[in-house]
Amino acid sequence: MSTPDTPVPSEPEGPKGHGDRTKPGGEPPLKRALGPKLLILFVIGDILGTGIYATTGDVAGKVGGALWLPFAIGFAVALLTAASYVELVGKYPKAAGAALYTQKAFKVPFLTFVVAFMVMCSGLSSASAAARAFGGDYLGEFTDAVPPTLIAILFILALAAINLRGVAESVKANVVLTLVEVSGLAVILAIGAYAVFSGEGEPSRLTQIETGGTGYALLTGVLGATALGFFAFVGFEDSVNMAEETKNPARNFPHAIFIGVGVTGTIYVLVALISSLLVDSETLSGSSGPLLEVVKAGGVDFPPKLFALIALFAVTNSALINIMMASRLCYGMANERILPPTMGKVLSGRRTPWVGIVFVSALAIGLVSTGEIEGLGDTTSFLLLCVFAVVNIAVLVLRRDPVDHHHFRTPTALPVLGALTSLILASPLADRGSDVYVRAGILLLIGIGLWVLNKVVMTAREKSGADAP
Repeated sequence: MSTPDTPVPSEPEGPKGHGDRTKPGGEPPLKRALGPKLLILFVIGDILGTGIYATTGDVAGKVGGALWLPFAIGFAVALLTAASYVELVGKYPKAAGAALYTQKAFKVPFLTFVVAFMVMCSGLSSASAAARAFGGDYLGEFTDAVPPTLIAILFILALAAINLRGVAESVKANVVLTLVEVSGLAVILAIGAYAVFSGEGEPSRLTQIETGGTGYALLTGVLGATALGFFAFVGFEDSVNMAEETKNPARNFPHAIFIGVGVTGTIYVLVALISSLLVDSETLSGSSGPLLEVVKAGGVDFPPKLFALIALFAVTNSALINIMMASRLCYGMANERILPPTMGKVLSGRRTPWVGIVFVSALAIGLVSTGEIEGLGDTTSFLLLCVFAVVNIAVLVLRRDPVDHHHFRTPTALPVLGALTSLILASPLADRGSDVYVRAGILLLIGIGLWVLNKVVMTAREKSGADAP
């Protein structure tokens, strides 16, 4: 991770060879191993997951049969912000993503810390939503003997154990699970194609918007459904952290991010259309495994238990990625003395950041103990929408900081629209529950408390050093 509290190094950043020279202190740079095809697959795999498998029903509960509409709007909002990330990662092809861009644009270390901590917490709330989905109706196809909250807690502990064992094991598991979750969505698309050609389903549902009112109530209902549906699109922002391990990032990232968001967005809208076509919104909203209901209603002899198993693998993959990301962010911030140095301790032998893993896992257990899929998914969206608003503003501020290499430049209107739409969806206009703001606020207060504690300790150490004879 980059150093939010420290000025960004002024090494060359050209599209070829930038950052390839030895870093200060004699440390070698990260290996540039990701080519364009692998980068596209990474972006797609990072976005696909819990959002579509778990929150389709909750979105249907907010908006009714036209549940494809929030996903389509979320798709457009994601593209706006993706354009800003593409410009910034091409301009500053380094790891750290939003924290790096915030520091470069505003040079306020506390703001940079808040953005970095919000990104970390969004990963935890996403993993917690996945844990809740794991313990819901998908697992219910096999057993309902264990309380869902206990299952979710055990699930988080199992992911912590995988992370403690090593990053190689985590990445290998991620590759397998990504292939499995893609196969599950392919099953839904195949069932939808069969339904369309055989005349199954109820097309009239696709235009039904049921938000419990008209005018303002209709607007806030659709915005609320969109904010929740936006949870399905998070993930592309993580890919910019691979900038230092990507070949020619200024050239390859625009294609990878736009293709990745485009492919996943198209799949999500199609899955939403198929879900509404085959299953009424009341049934979808009453299930924590909504796509399982689609499989059962599709008229295709596909074993529900097999699809439930695929879905369990899919939500596991999302949670694994997010726990791993959050623990590494915690480790990086500790190494940069932004969080207490103790949180950067590494497990001897396994070389994994054990304190960071234990800390983020404890927060995740707290989250799954106090929230359901809808609230946790909406918390993820809220945190990242706030971050996206900052990033969209940062891209405009950084226009006054030219670099000496060619990079993608998004039309000015797009980050302006991206900032506005992100702020609107993060605002109370989106009709989200107060628990979302409380949960996000508590997480942020924990982070600020650690930041203040670290400042006090570091100041005391510096003072004692200055007073020593």
